[in-house]
Amino acid sequence: MGQKILAIIIGSAVLGIGVNGFIVPHHLLDGGLIGISLIFHYYYHFPTGLTMIFLSIPLYILSWFFNKRYFYYSIHGLLVSSFLIDVLSFLRHQFTLNILPSAIIGGILIGCGIGIMLRYETSTGGTDLLAQILSKMVSINVGLLIFMIDGIVILLGLKVVGLEKFLYSFITIIFVGIMTYLTVIRKTERV
Repeated sequence: MGQKILAIIIGSAVLGIGVNGFIVPHHLLDGGLIGISLIFHYYYHFPTGLTMIFLSIPLYILSWFFNKRYFYYSIHGLLVSSFLIDVLSFLRHQFTLNILPSAIIGGILIGCGIGIMLRYETSTGGTDLLAQILSKMVSINVGLLIFMIDGIVILLGLKVVGLEKFLYSFITIIFVGIMTYLTVIRKTERV
């Protein structure tokens, strides 16, 4: 249990740094509920983490009926990651990288944060939670499922961020998917 708590804290912090330090300054998108929350942030100036919590409610209801263990393990990840995304918002003006390195580094950090949590059977909730449920049903790697969901989300944000930032956001989710996959697959290879 101590390892799971540590994974939630470290994974959430890495995720929060990726979002705030590299994605938000360039108005890029991530996928999943983080991406949808970023759309609300860019358009309405809602706090990203708090928006994640509200948008996750229907998926938590689904997980309650599908697999209560996912519900219990992910609720902590959602709350901690949402909190740290909002707390670490001061990082939005700390780095002065160009858009391409920011898209790549942000994707790597977000993917590592998500992967760390998934390795310990927890997540940020949202579409990561949905991907965990679907992965068990269709036997597809959770990282690949997250990548597909993320692609759909950034397509939804195309009108908000424009074509150029959409393309850079696509680079971000490629790195999120790769890093999530590599982080999760390493655990499976050890077992």
